[in-house]
Amino acid sequence: MLLLGWVSGAVGIIGSENNPVNLMYWAVFVVGLIGSLLARFKPRGMARALFATALVQVSVPVIALIISPEVTWGDAGVIAVFAINFIFAVFFIVSASLFLRVEN
Repeated sequence: MLLLGWVSGAVGIIGSENNPVNLMYWAVFVVGLIGSLLARFKPRGMARALFATALVQVSVPVIALIISPEVTWGDAGVIAVFAINFIFAVFFIVSASLFLRVEN
């Protein structure tokens, strides 16, 4: 999550760092934080929180495309933005599966 916050704040994932659409990435952090607190840091709950975080992660560029189609996606383009979000979501999913593995 630190890397996600750093990238979205410093250089921006969707367009430049000044693009207000990048503020939606705070939702990823909030879902992860609230999910972790509700799970009381127990493995099964943490896995659920991380799966929810991954879902929010992949939802951000979709929502950005729907609510703000005129947004400039930067030099990378739409496909690269979706790929970056997919990579972060994979990190969350792998972490969730490791939490499930610990519980068993």
